[in-house]
Amino acid sequence: MTRTILNLLIVDDEAPARNRLRELLSDISNINIVAEAKNGQEALNLAGEYQPNIVLLDIRMPVMDGIEVAQHLQKMAEPPAIIFTTAFDSYAMQAFDMSAVDYLLKPIRLERLQTSLNKARALLPRQLEMLVPLSPRRSHFSINERGRILLVPLDDVIYLRAELKYITVRTAEREYLIEESLTHLEREFSGNFIRLHRNCLVANAYILGFEKRSIDSRVDNEINGEINDESPKIDDKQWVALLKYIPDTVPVSRRQQHLIRTA
Repeated sequence: MTRTILNLLIVDDEAPARNRLRELLSDISNINIVAEAKNGQEALNLAGEYQPNIVLLDIRMPVMDGIEVAQHLQKMAEPPAIIFTTAFDSYAMQAFDMSAVDYLLKPIRLERLQTSLNKARALLPRQLEMLVPLSPRRSHFSINERGRILLVPLDDVIYLRAELKYITVRTAEREYLIEESLTHLEREFSGNFIRLHRNCLVANAYILGFEKRSIDSRVDNEINGEINDESPKIDDKQWVALLKYIPDTVPVSRRQQHLIRTA
């Protein structure tokens, strides 16, 4: 019976490590190396192009580390199985063991590589969640758009706004949608964004200033959960944040107006 050929992507920032993997894989049947990447961003581009079944993924890399790459790969329509390759110390290895995530400890041996390939499975969200503390915070947001994974640099994001089950990611050029928790994003990026009202985080770097504008206070209070449907509409003034590069403004809730005084 013919075994299925597995398409494999090698990701490592060191050429000798990629060469070593290529040599080992040449001794294993039914493996087709579709491409090699030397950093995380390149890996995601190649994964979108070649749709590999398995990714051999280094963890410590410049530009974007392996755990962040794994997070973005989960957004693919058919996420590949991931085998991490690493030189982490024994303490960090406990997180991989507890998560039941397969990894290869450098220097990699042929027998261990063969075993990993035989049992490779796509990561489960819970497994990846347990590994995130080993990694620096994300440098990019990943957007699944028409079957492609788009990377939006964190530094390009002006605000994050919660709308139903989605988060709008606003840049100077356009808007994107992601499915994440605004509370989780606030914790992860607390140094970059501040919460101006309950459904919007704004990047500190993009706030030009604040000013008072006439608004419908009933609408504003509805946003902040402070008024009911029977409340009359009153023409009022509201503090709003002025933002770089876009005409949008973001209202500042009453409970967050101390931020204006701080600014």
